[in-house]
Amino acid sequence: MDITELATRAEALVRPGRRAILGIAGPPGAGKTTLAREMSERLRADGIPVAHVPMDGFHLADAALVELGRLAAKGAIDTFDGFGYLALLRRLRTELDHDIFAPDFERTLEQPLAGALTITPDVRLVVTEGNYLLDESDPWPAVQAAMDQVWFVDLEQDRRRSRLVDRHIAFGKEPAAARAWVDEVDEPNARRVTARRHVADLVVQHEPQA
Repeated sequence: MDITELATRAEALVRPGRRAILGIAGPPGAGKTTLAREMSERLRADGIPVAHVPMDGFHLADAALVELGRLAAKGAIDTFDGFGYLALLRRLRTELDHDIFAPDFERTLEQPLAGALTITPDVRLVVTEGNYLLDESDPWPAVQAAMDQVWFVDLEQDRRRSRLVDRHIAFGKEPAAARAWVDEVDEPNARRVTARRHVADLVVQHEPQA
């Protein structure tokens, strides 16, 4: 399914007088962010006011992870503020008459940035993406219920792992450390995410170009 077909499906979620929310789930390295950006750009080109709001903005900061003793597990489900993310989704659904500010995640710093994104009242579709949108532990079923649909991005495992290693190297890890992080941290998370693939409204085979 190409980006035009996916954008058409996303556009069909938009209804007068409300704001639609589309979630994109998938394991680390599958290309969720790339797909969300490509689709958002296509929708904007078609005149649809859309905002891309990643779940990664709700990463706990390193200071909090150190306090919790979870820095070495960064990226696991308990290293995100799931309830904060849910509260934002509910605001995006109901608060349509003023700007809403949302956090983003800065890859170079590897830290969340508060208030980095502005969702204006004219936005009719929010595209959000993250690993755990389909998880069955609290608060993630409520997160899923706050969205119109959740799609799952699939990518061949070796290709996905290769992309992850390359990403970690690009952001400062030595190759051996990058491979170890993928094996010890990313892959257990990927198995948890992939176990919920069957719950998705649509499974997308989309090869990232970067």
